[in-house]
Amino acid sequence: MAGQAFRRFLPLFDRVLVERFAAETVTKGGIMLPEKTQGKVLQATVVAVGPGTKTKTGQLEPVSVNVGDKVLLPEYGGTKVTIEEKEYFLFRDGDILGKYVD
Repeated sequence: MAGQAFRRFLPLFDRVLVERFAAETVTKGGIMLPEKTQGKVLQATVVAVGPGTKTKTGQLEPVSVNVGDKVLLPEYGGTKVTIEEKEYFLFRDGDILGKYVD
């Protein structure tokens, strides 16, 4: 179902579409956290990437992340996109702070 949505939406240029991880609602000790104290989740999974940008010579410079990569996002920025009632965020490739390596 979600795969079909991404066939209809492809980020342009060096844009990367990510799905943020869910915020922790319970601490390790079992204490429930109110929504206000949960904080912003900075980790996400890449769900779609654009083809990249063209250099001055006209060659295509690909995006540095791939679909399925786990990435670290900046605290602010990104554009919220709703696809089939789920929230995703668009970031430029250069705005992504890093990716997690297995």
